[in-house]
Amino acid sequence: MMTIPWTPTKLSEVLEPISRSEAVDPVKEYRLLGVRLGGGGAFHRETKRGSQISAKALSLVRTGDFIYSRLFAWRGAFGVIGSELDGCYVSGEFPTFMPVPGKLDVEFLRLWFCLPTTISRVEADCTGSTPLTRNRFKEHFFLAMEIPLPSLEEQRRIVARIEELAAKIDETRNLRYKAIEQTASFVSSVHLYLAATRTVALGDILLLDEQREPVTPGREYPQVGIKGFGGGLFLKPAVSFTDTTYKTFNRLYAGALVLSQVKGWEGAVAVCPPELAGSYASPEYRTFRCANGKVLPEYLAFVAVTPWFWTKLKTLTRGVGARRERTRPERFLEMKMEMPTLENQKKGLLAFQGVDPLKHLQAETAAELDALLPSILDKAFKGGL
Repeated sequence: MMTIPWTPTKLSEVLEPISRSEAVDPVKEYRLLGVRLGGGGAFHRETKRGSQISAKALSLVRTGDFIYSRLFAWRGAFGVIGSELDGCYVSGEFPTFMPVPGKLDVEFLRLWFCLPTTISRVEADCTGSTPLTRNRFKEHFFLAMEIPLPSLEEQRRIVARIEELAAKIDETRNLRYKAIEQTASFVSSVHLYLAATRTVALGDILLLDEQREPVTPGREYPQVGIKGFGGGLFLKPAVSFTDTTYKTFNRLYAGALVLSQVKGWEGAVAVCPPELAGSYASPEYRTFRCANGKVLPEYLAFVAVTPWFWTKLKTLTRGVGARRERTRPERFLEMKMEMPTLENQKKGLLAFQGVDPLKHLQAETAAELDALLPSILDKAFKGGL
């Protein structure tokens, strides 16, 4: 419940559309902007000469402008132009506005557009079930939205308080990242010490073993995704026959090494834990069984998520970004790496089990940090901050 009166105000009352349109000069260079999703704000996307730009006109933006993407507003593509982006340009797909003096702090508005409830309202005005069929978020929808507004002074106080708390969250997150790096460094150091000079090809310790199941009508398939950079496996919502174009899914089993063919080069690899056994992944996720007497799945689970391991995967493929080659099973199994004997793996597990509780704590902390800022924003816009 708000402790001070906040007035529901249409954005048309506190924002003025602004267009500083210029005809594109073929010989001039233009710093072009984009707007990140999820409230990530505006960013310098690229610099192009006018002769390389298909648009006939572009609009200049200035510090303090509020901007959004018509195409991706439903995914939180709103932002404020900072001083470092002053003088950049946008196409006509990025409506731009100036605040009415004395009424609105644009940072307050930016934070309001980070609320899930606000984005849900935007999405409701962008009909269509997919990005290809969604309508653009037109300016009349935007300007008709109502925001609860306290005084300008109170808006600035709230923004400053949110930024203060967000900085503390970022500081905590950075400390967590350092702890994760130290844990991974400990695991890889112990691994290399125990391996000494013993080297194997992955094909000596792993077997391609996939449990393919046809996708059939009337069934649901609980899905698993895999995060890059050693982030591991995670459960996703189930899909049905009508939700996918895949003809088959890979059924996961405990102890399987799961590799994303598309993102393996950036660390999308992990060992399936017992609690995710029986769930499904796309055919792009290849599964390998640990050979008996050669490698312990529990041991490999620690090693596979270290930067030491997944950096090796980069050498298996060529290309950049979307053009990067897939990590094929045959190439993966050819990869050579240091590997301790089975007896030394058991010794390593004893050492790794000491950091296992820390890994679980780090995962819990990450979830809590991710939920903290939305909770702060919700409280702030209810007048409770």
